[in-house]
Amino acid sequence: MKVLVPIKRVIDYNVKVRVKPDHSNVDLANVKMAINPFCEIAVEEAVRLKEAGNATEVIAVSIGDKSCQEQLRTALALGADRAIQIEADGDLDSLNIAKLLQKVVEEEQPQLVILGKQSIDSDNNQTGQMLAALTGLAQGTFASEVKIDGDKVNVTREVDGGLQTVALNLPAIVTTDLRLNEPRYASLPNIMKAKRKPLDVKSAADFGIDLSLRTKVLKVTPPAEREAGIVVETIDELVEKLKNEAKVIS
Repeated sequence: MKVLVPIKRVIDYNVKVRVKPDHSNVDLANVKMAINPFCEIAVEEAVRLKEAGNATEVIAVSIGDKSCQEQLRTALALGADRAIQIEADGDLDSLNIAKLLQKVVEEEQPQLVILGKQSIDSDNNQTGQMLAALTGLAQGTFASEVKIDGDKVNVTREVDGGLQTVALNLPAIVTTDLRLNEPRYASLPNIMKAKRKPLDVKSAADFGIDLSLRTKVLKVTPPAEREAGIVVETIDELVEKLKNEAKVIS
């Protein structure tokens, strides 16, 4: 079974995000970048499927300029067998990404596509669902457990009432939740081996897709700074402030 894992290059989650002075976007100058945490979980799950004998090949794919090769090499160090970079400059929205991934799915014919449910930069939570719609494949979103059962994959997902398990006919698309697994660290030998694993570069223009944006970022602003707290003398004063100032009780 071939498993395809799309990954995204994002600001490292430990880095404090800065907004450009003109509020046009986030400032990426001299900022540490990393694999999107949800995508890293997807890579880990694909590698575990291979280790369990359920998958024969894990392919990592990323869309962007040459800088995203760093994250692809990280995915290779974590256990992916080969990588594909779809070279594209400028911003792309979720639909553009899904259309490009659709072409990769058509070329590679994977039995399973595992991707993060969302990226920590745009937080759209759209690409997996759009890809499923474009390819016509079954989808299991927000997976907290994935089990291969013959020609099906059983996906357990958290819902309001508890847990729901859906059986999907392969090929299928699965998006990962945080509770699915804990990604491993890349060892030094595997980092060295990753440098010799194949990484193919393809141009987005060769796929013949209209990549014009359908959404536009109007303004980016940092979250409001938290105001300093106050000390109250009595319970009555606390209740009064919660009721009349904070308006959290009635």
